[in-house]
Amino acid sequence: MRRAQPGSAPSAVPAPEERGKIAPFPQKALALHGATVPGRIADVSLEIPAGMLVGLVGPNGAGKSTLLQVAAGLLPATGGTVSWSGRPLDEVVAQERGRCATWVPQEAHFEFGFSVRSVVAQGRFAHGDDEFGVDAALARLDLVQLAHRPVNRLSGGERQRVLLARALATAAPLQLWDEPLAPLDPRHVLEVLKLARELATKGGSVLMSLHDLRVASRLDLIVVLHDGRLRAVGRPEEVLTAELLADVFGVRARMAPGLTLDLP
Repeated sequence: MRRAQPGSAPSAVPAPEERGKIAPFPQKALALHGATVPGRIADVSLEIPAGMLVGLVGPNGAGKSTLLQVAAGLLPATGGTVSWSGRPLDEVVAQERGRCATWVPQEAHFEFGFSVRSVVAQGRFAHGDDEFGVDAALARLDLVQLAHRPVNRLSGGERQRVLLARALATAAPLQLWDEPLAPLDPRHVLEVLKLARELATKGGSVLMSLHDLRVASRLDLIVVLHDGRLRAVGRPEEVLTAELLADVFGVRARMAPGLTLDLP
């Protein structure tokens, strides 16, 4: 188990090599140094390597959503810095940001009845609305049959899959997902985890918040937040110890036989 330490990184964020193809960051996909939002997170320093599937865990109110929004540039930090591949975030213009990173919110609310396909196609705005990969994203998130349905007439899990499909359509190498699995049924949870693993294998980086520690134990790295502060970063076997689980979550951990689900 370790604390993330600042390190050197390339000076430029690459644009996608081809339309719809993940263009991996060379080294550190994301770096936060001393990130602070008063009353929410304090002095968080963290580095996410390229090609990693990372779980962000912590009790309710620990600051997970805040950290993801700061990392995405959606919520300004009053202290500290955020950089993508060594490049300060404030040097990345809005249009370029949409090609480099994407954020999936915790709750999918839609006030208007746009079609599912039109919402997913929003992921290509930063690419000139070319719609490249939109149909593939719909298929990957099991939304083809719902493509023309208004998004405000979908279930919570279906709406969440629409947001994930939009994120996939961006082809952004840095994917920031806030509790993407919470509203999904078991099969779609497994499908989304498979997708996240494929993105990481291709050189992208996925940072997702989640509450299921059993799922978290299957990821590459675990980031633990507690009371707005970084508690631990490391491999699951290093971080998810009985001592930490008792201290942070107030639970007693034990290994026992149980139900295990996998895709056919």
